[in-house]
Amino acid sequence: MPTVDVVNLENKKVGTVELPQEVFGCEPRAALVHEAVIMQRACERQGTASTLRRGEVRGSGKKPWKQKHTGRARAGSVRSPVWRHGGSVFGPKPRSYAYSMPKQKYRAALQSALSAKVAENKLVVLSDLSLQEPKTKVLARALDRLSGGDQVLVVIGKDQSPVMQAARNLTTVKVLSIDQLNVYDIVRAGMVVVSQRELGSVREVWS
Repeated sequence: MPTVDVVNLENKKVGTVELPQEVFGCEPRAALVHEAVIMQRACERQGTASTLRRGEVRGSGKKPWKQKHTGRARAGSVRSPVWRHGGSVFGPKPRSYAYSMPKQKYRAALQSALSAKVAENKLVVLSDLSLQEPKTKVLARALDRLSGGDQVLVVIGKDQSPVMQAARNLTTVKVLSIDQLNVYDIVRAGMVVVSQRELGSVREVWS
């Protein structure tokens, strides 16, 4: 089992803890993590791009001029794609880009992403993450000591809503509950912060 230091909000070591092997001790698999990130990003696409086809642009359906004996190229419609202001041929239409990957495969990707953070010393285990009141300044100061100003992902439990409220105005901090953990946010974060008491819940949900 991988072992990491447990620190307090002052970034002082107060002990050590063994992380669950099945979640934090897997062999990193870059290709699997990449596949999960691409899937997540595709699911987030709005897919609202739209063009007008030849049946949708404005214009008469009348033949502009007769077929022969004009000296000009034959034409059947002013809405033809080869004409200026004509319709689009293969332009985009609103669609969903979302697709899914097998749950076990995604779970393995998330375990791989967390294990990579441990290997890179980018996982911080706090002895206690609770705040007496949702003060943004207090949380910002504590996370700055822990991360050095990097993008931070904070993993919280069910009863830690003050942390969520305190981080609301911090642009470099993202707070997620354990069941909201995802591969993209883990990879994107420079530092992942989780309290010691939540490690068991992470194991239950993602092992």
